[in-house]
Amino acid sequence: MAETAVKERKRVTFQVRTEPGSEVYVAGTFNNWDPQHKKLSDKQNNGLYRGTMVLPKGTHQYKFVINDTWCADPDCQDWTPNEAGTINSVITVG
Repeated sequence: MAETAVKERKRVTFQVRTEPGSEVYVAGTFNNWDPQHKKLSDKQNNGLYRGTMVLPKGTHQYKFVINDTWCADPDCQDWTPNEAGTINSVITVG
């Protein structure tokens, strides 16, 4: 019986709640910290911004960029200090 090849990438959904009408992006090690690479959308206009990306397996650091302000993910419990003296959120894709 042949083993099924393990997928090297997985779909990951990022979400954050903020004021409706905001501009929200996610930036991280997976997109060279580009603050406008992945825009999140608020499809129900209720302040819940979501976006899905396909990420390689492994550990990634990220932040949300809300109206040009960099913010750690308030719902993420795994954080690490960064060179700017603040924290980055950490996600492990397995």
